[in-house]
Amino acid sequence: MRPRGLLILLLAGLTVTAVLWYTPLLAVRAVEIVGNETMIEEEVREAAGVTMGTPMLRLDTETVHGRVAELPGIADVSVARSWPSTAVVTVVEREPVVLLRSADGLWLTDRQGIAYAMVDAPPAGLPELRVADPGPEDPATLDAVSVVDSLPAEVRSEVVSVSADSVNDIRLELSRGREVRWGEAVESRRKGRVLAALLTREGTVYDVAAPELPTIS
Repeated sequence: MRPRGLLILLLAGLTVTAVLWYTPLLAVRAVEIVGNETMIEEEVREAAGVTMGTPMLRLDTETVHGRVAELPGIADVSVARSWPSTAVVTVVEREPVVLLRSADGLWLTDRQGIAYAMVDAPPAGLPELRVADPGPEDPATLDAVSVVDSLPAEVRSEVVSVSADSVNDIRLELSRGREVRWGEAVESRRKGRVLAALLTREGTVYDVAAPELPTIS
């Protein structure tokens, strides 16, 4: 191609870019929120802070991402452009695994050990977490939560609380005053299956710390 042709193509490309960058020809006219189940859509949209009429190419997706990620109930978020005029904010909400009872109230706590939402009353079927220093940086918290998260549904529904005096001494309190000695948070899936079988038999204390040699007393 001759230099003149290349120059014309270059100028055309620059013109198109300038039009898209500086004019509202292809501007944001809608913000679509995807993935929210418990969170109010308008709350996510407000946090995103997208200004209608912003040219799509000038939409700062990283800034929008950062704003939405600050919402306590959000575990993950992605922001994308859907041409010609929609900003799409896709969120993954935190899911409660245990309930944390603290001095200031009851907190839903996710699998990362993050207490993210306060509730007025304990939700049905959510075990209470009992550790000395709860939080996402506490090994006992993370191990205790991981144990609950690994349980088969039929066992999890029986759990009243999970406690961990240390990472080596995790225990489950079950309904009807029963106790499970879990030990460490290792082979948890296997221990859960073993425990499900043991719970078909009468007992007060179920020990699955060594899943190959479980006991009932």
